Amino acid sequence: MIELSVQGMTCGHCVSAVTRAVKTVDPEANVQVDLGTGKVRVEGRGSAEALGKAIAEAGYPAAPAGR
Repeated sequence: MIELSVQGMTCGHCVSAVTRAVKTVDPEANVQVDLGTGKVRVEGRGSAEALGKAIAEAGYPAAPAGR
C-alpha cells in the first residue's frame, strides 16, 4: 500500500478528483481518501512517484507520507 500526503483537499469534489487522478495511473487501484488527515492510501500497481505526479497534475500537491 502506498500512502501519500495530499494538500488542498476539502470536500467530496476533491475526493473525486484525486480518485480519478489515481485511476489514470492504475484503473484497478483501491483508493481511500481521508480529508481529515490529508492522506490518500492506494492499493494497486502504480508507483508513489507516478501517483503523486498524477494527483499534483489534478491540482493537489502530493508527496509520499512521512516526508
